[in-house]
Amino acid sequence: MEAVSDVRNRYGSAALAAAVVVGILLVLLGYKPVAKGFVLGTLFSILNFVLIAEFLPRTLGRARRQAFLFSLFSIAFRFSLLAVPLILSLRSESFSVTGVVPGLLMVQGTIFADHLYRLAADRRKPPA
Repeated sequence: MEAVSDVRNRYGSAALAAAVVVGILLVLLGYKPVAKGFVLGTLFSILNFVLIAEFLPRTLGRARRQAFLFSLFSIAFRFSLLAVPLILSLRSESFSVTGVVPGLLMVQGTIFADHLYRLAADRRKPPA
């Protein structure tokens, strides 16, 4: 269980740090609604990732039908949460949809970037 929390903390922290940096750059460039939407989307992306980490162990020890229903509930609940920043950005001018959508993909982008970094680092190592 510690491995799951380590991964969750590493990617969540990296996504949040990147979102803050990108958000500050966007504000400095004059795109405040896009910056606010990006940070909002990232926060909900992190929340989604944390919920995946919390729900997954609870699904594994169940009977097949119970696991299916619990997984279905988990997906519906998480998708409902991901809809919140999208709806908020569509109804409010202070958050931009063009910022929310990339923000919602921030954790996945962080995982992908980390994978590419580790792959490149492994290729640089001299053979033993």
